[in-house]
Amino acid sequence: MNEPTPEDRDALMSTVFGHMEAQTLGAAVRLGVADRLGDQERDAADVAAELGADPDATRRLLRALAGSGLTTEVRPGVFGLTPRGALLRTDRPDSVAAFVAMFLDRTTVRAWSHLDDSVRTGRPAFDELFGTGFFGHLASHPELSRAFNAAMRQGTGATARILKNELGLAAAASVTDVGGGDGTLLAAILAAHPHLRGVLFETPQGAAEAGPVLAAAGVAGRCEVVTGDFFVSVPAGSDVYLLKGVVKDWDDERATTILANVRAAIPRAGRMLIIEVVMPETVDGSVPSVMYIGDLHMLANVSGRERTEAEYRSLCGRAGFSVAEVRRMPHPSPISVIEALPV
Repeated sequence: MNEPTPEDRDALMSTVFGHMEAQTLGAAVRLGVADRLGDQERDAADVAAELGADPDATRRLLRALAGSGLTTEVRPGVFGLTPRGALLRTDRPDSVAAFVAMFLDRTTVRAWSHLDDSVRTGRPAFDELFGTGFFGHLASHPELSRAFNAAMRQGTGATARILKNELGLAAAASVTDVGGGDGTLLAAILAAHPHLRGVLFETPQGAAEAGPVLAAAGVAGRCEVVTGDFFVSVPAGSDVYLLKGVVKDWDDERATTILANVRAAIPRAGRMLIIEVVMPETVDGSVPSVMYIGDLHMLANVSGRERTEAEYRSLCGRAGFSVAEVRRMPHPSPISVIEALPV
């Protein structure tokens, strides 16, 4: 092994301070800094006055954001947003503000300081810290649940634009989105395929905002919202069952239960489409490095995991499916569509 270089040390130090940079971003989103700047160049003192914040501290925050490439200091004490920083505005259709706010929420972040405990035990630190699982905590905290739904909507929006025409739905008549949140993905699919009817299946709190999303897409008349528990059963009879970002949230036993319940509901000629990032067998650069961090996020918070193709095939086999195809979406998307057929 070669000896470490000064660059290696600098990289480690950057990682140490990386969580502080993330918290800077979180503070900016919670304060609404990007909305205050808008498309203008503004004096830090004026921004502070609107925020009800300390002028000097606000200037220092804006300066740190400039160091991270989110704002630019056009002259001393006067700042504007960069294109990257503009993504934090809540009035943009491509905003990621809710996504950032959720993943940097104090509740979400807290378990990360106990990651070593999760590595020792193999169990989510979140459960020990809060006395319940992450999704159980959401169910009893409506405001946090709304924040989570908004984050998932923003995270799914970009994926929906890619997936809506990539799922081979021309011959299908109906599709059920299992754990489909507020319907962002299903709405895009139904809008792109006027012949389809849909079923959105979610918990009551997960589907709470589905009505406006489906109505805004003009598909509410072709989509039924059904609430329930996918650990118990899922609605029967659709040609296609979608599970996007669902399987990865659960350990193997509970993930198999979900898939087995889909197997009980799906017609013999139906298709199940699992939409997830499929990890390589070894770390080879084929998926973004952040996916490995996301894997640890699930370890600490929800007991889930990212999986390889072999692991997805094993899960599907245990639930009564065979995997017909695993197809990576066009670059730069890291996600794949795993098509499974009932056996």
